Amino acid sequence: MKRILLFLLILSAANVNAQELKKVFKFATFYGAINGGNSISDIDVYSVENGLTTTTIQTPFDYSIALGVRKIARLGYENRANTFYNGTENSFSDAATIGKIKGFEFLFEVDYTRQQGNSFLNQQHFLRYVHDHYIIKTEYNEDGFADIKFFEFSQRYRYKINRKFSLNIGIAERISEPYGYNPLDEWLLDNGDLHYTQLALQEGYSVDFDGEGGVSYFNPNGDRVASNTEVWEAVVIPQVLANYTERKRDELPNQWGYSLITGFDFYHFTDDFWLHSWGNIMPYHLDVGGDYTYHKFVNGQWIDYSGGLIFGYRFNKSLGVFIEGKYNKYWNREWHDFSIGMNYVIF
Repeated sequence: MKRILLFLLILSAANVNAQELKKVFKFATFYGAINGGNSISDIDVYSVENGLTTTTIQTPFDYSIALGVRKIARLGYENRANTFYNGTENSFSDAATIGKIKGFEFLFEVDYTRQQGNSFLNQQHFLRYVHDHYIIKTEYNEDGFADIKFFEFSQRYRYKINRKFSLNIGIAERISEPYGYNPLDEWLLDNGDLHYTQLALQEGYSVDFDGEGGVSYFNPNGDRVASNTEVWEAVVIPQVLANYTERKRDELPNQWGYSLITGFDFYHFTDDFWLHSWGNIMPYHLDVGGDYTYHKFVNGQWIDYSGGLIFGYRFNKSLGVFIEGKYNKYWNREWHDFSIGMNYVIF
């Protein structure tokens, strides 16, 4: 009898958890897609150094592999043009502080992309809970093409002026890269020059003199990368320095920061006119100490901000204009997207 009661209790708990889980993911969409297409066309490069030679530079085709799950209510001005999600969707409203509905919304997407021969990893994740009196949001964004990566978690009090306009204020916790660290400083000579050859030797490169005035340079794998000093200094050394500084900076831990954040959100929609705007500003940042914080790097306070605008207006059944965009300035980095145009439909 006890075993039966225990089994029923476990089954009941599992059923409750399943119901709660189903409630969380209700109306959510899981998706995965592979997208591809041609890259830039082949390029012929001519050389007359040892007679006329022709080299064709070929760029492999572009592609993206996307995996994700999203549960975000579409706003009135948003139109889902595709039957299926394929990972190429770009909605400016995803960056807004609040969405169309109160409650819980989320987006998790990972996108591995090859564009014009270069490969990038892009990620966009966020969890958002909106209440009449508070907002909780955590997000992580990584854009390999723009070299942007940041994490932010904010908790804010929300004050509704009316059903369209609200203000908010709270605390944001963010992670930034280390600032103020230059790995090449330890390789500077007294005259200010860089002891780059010694650095390259430490990184596994080697130099071979043939005894007749010739010299060859080899990478850590033993491949010859230069047969004269000019190529070594102009081509190989810059890559050695770039790889070294990136590796040394990656060895340092990311820096936590705590900032005061305040913002607004406005949303108005009709069939002929809509305006969605939001903004955030961080005017004060807590000095938590540390050798490589941005606070120490700038020796004091600074201002970070972000915002977005989505505007559309139909003059009549045929003519309409739109403006969409978002802008971010965090630490010493800026990134933005925008779209502006008009539509004219002939009936």
